[in-house]
Amino acid sequence: MPETTVKGTIMSANTPVTTPSAALRDVVGLDRRPARLGDSVLVLVDFQNTYRSGVMALEGAEEALAAGARLLARARAAGTPVVHVVNDGGEGSPYDIRAEIGAISDAVAPVDGEEVVVKQVPDAFHGTDLEAVLTARGAAPGSGADLVIAGFMTHMCVDHTAQGAFARGYRPTVVAEATATRSLSGPDGTVLPAAALQAAALTTIGDLFGVVVPTVDALPA
Repeated sequence: MPETTVKGTIMSANTPVTTPSAALRDVVGLDRRPARLGDSVLVLVDFQNTYRSGVMALEGAEEALAAGARLLARARAAGTPVVHVVNDGGEGSPYDIRAEIGAISDAVAPVDGEEVVVKQVPDAFHGTDLEAVLTARGAAPGSGADLVIAGFMTHMCVDHTAQGAFARGYRPTVVAEATATRSLSGPDGTVLPAAALQAAALTTIGDLFGVVVPTVDALPA
């Protein structure tokens, strides 16, 4: 069993770590202020029907969708610009945006004036016009503009889009309860529960790429 010395204590690989490392945001001097919804653009990522049933069903999808609907209602009431993102996997796939399976769920469906950006990889910025859409709404890349992000899946498109936003000079804030993911097999073949993967993904985002708030109500107006 590998062992490591931490502050004079011998620790095995299975010894719980009770003191977390400093977050990269703190190390490099980035603040932890969550975005104010009224001063942001809301980006809703892949709230598609495919994640509610079938092969891609997520644990907690309905609860996350309900939270996303509350977040969207708050944004609309505040006059916050809203951008919807959908993943198009092609005709006949679980991400077929021409079919009901790939459509945006009715609870968060776009209304007139809300742009829909179509992507084909986890990062919603890659190969899309998302930057141009955000710029038209007063949030140009490199400006430090605030983006509020929610959607599916936490460890995949939400995480990668938050990273993409960070790399382009935005300040992303992710609303945790309005995201969800699924259980997967780990590298050693054991099951990694959805809750563990969810926590790991949100922790990764909060370490450097953005601010994570636990609930819709925790997001400042």
